[in-house]
Amino acid sequence: MKPLRAGVIGVGHLGQHHARHYATLPGVILAGVCDASAERAKLIADRHGVQASTNPADLLAQVDLVSVAAPTSAHFSAARACLDAGKHVLVEKPIAVTSAEARELVELAARRGCLLQVGHSERFNPIMQRMRPHIERPAFIEGHRLSAFGERGTDVDVVLDLMIHDLDLVLSFNPGPVEEVRAAGVPVLSPNIDIANARIAFASGCVANLTASRVSTNKMRRLRFFQRDRYVSIDFQTRQALVSRRVQGSGPRPTIDVETFQAGDEEPLRLELDAFVQAVAAGSRPVVSGEDGEAALNLAALVLDAIGQFTQRHSVGDATAAAFGHEPV
Repeated sequence: MKPLRAGVIGVGHLGQHHARHYATLPGVILAGVCDASAERAKLIADRHGVQASTNPADLLAQVDLVSVAAPTSAHFSAARACLDAGKHVLVEKPIAVTSAEARELVELAARRGCLLQVGHSERFNPIMQRMRPHIERPAFIEGHRLSAFGERGTDVDVVLDLMIHDLDLVLSFNPGPVEEVRAAGVPVLSPNIDIANARIAFASGCVANLTASRVSTNKMRRLRFFQRDRYVSIDFQTRQALVSRRVQGSGPRPTIDVETFQAGDEEPLRLELDAFVQAVAAGSRPVVSGEDGEAALNLAALVLDAIGQFTQRHSVGDATAAAFGHEPV
C-alpha cells in the first residue's frame, strides 16, 4: 500500500515531536511542516529534509493527513481549513475553545468523509493502557495534574490546558450523564485561571474530584479509582500503578492484597500518531474521536461555568481559601 503523506501545522514545543514521529512511523511519510514563524518552520523542516511553509494551503496541497499542533486558540480555524480541504485531521487537545466550535468540526468532518482524532495522549500512556482492564464502574475518582508555570498553554484556562486530560479519561469509563458540577478556580500568574478544582457528580453515582494547577512547585500526574473491592492508583509520570484488592482469607476478616505494575517507556504521542495513521489507512473510527473530544470540551465548559458562578459568590481571596485550603503534594 502506498504510504500516506503527513503534515504538521504548528511545530513549536509539541508540534516538533509530531514531525519527528511522522518521519519514522511505518505507513506514513512526513511531507512538510507549516508554522507562523518562517524561521521555526525552516528549522524543523530542515531537520527532516521536508518542505517548510508559513501558509497552511501550501502544506495541504501535499498531504493526506495533518496534525494541528498550533496554540489552542488556533485549533478551530486550522482544523476547519484542513477538513475543508478534505484532509484527515488529528487536532491536539482540546479540540477547540468552545463547544460550538467543536460541534462544527465534528459535523464538518462527517460531511467531508474525513477522520477527526483529538490528541488526548494520556489515553495512550502505556500505564493507562495496562491498567484499564482493572477499572470497572468506579464510584469515586480523584485526580491531581500539577505543573510549574510556563508561558505555553496560557492562552486558555488551566481547565482546557491540563484538566481536559483527566476529564477525557473520566468520560472514557462511561460514567453516564453529568448530574452536578461544583468548581472553583483563580488566576495566579496569567490573566486566565491557573489553578482549578472540580467536583463532578454523575447520575450513575460516580463522583470525580479533579485538581489542575500550572503554578505548582511539584509536578504530578496522578489518578486514583475507588470501586467495590478494589482501589487503583496510577502515576502517569513514573508509569507505575498499584491495585489493592479485598481478598477473603481463611480468617473471619478479609485481607488486602496489593499488586504493583510498571509499564514500558513507549512515547504516548508516538502510540497516538500510529493509531491515527492506522485508523486513516483502515477507514476506522479513531481511538479518541472528534465526538470524544467534543464531550471532554463540553464537560470542561460546565466546569468553567461552575467556576464563574463560584467566583461571583465570593471575592478572589475568599474563593482561593475556600477551594484551595492547601495545595496537594
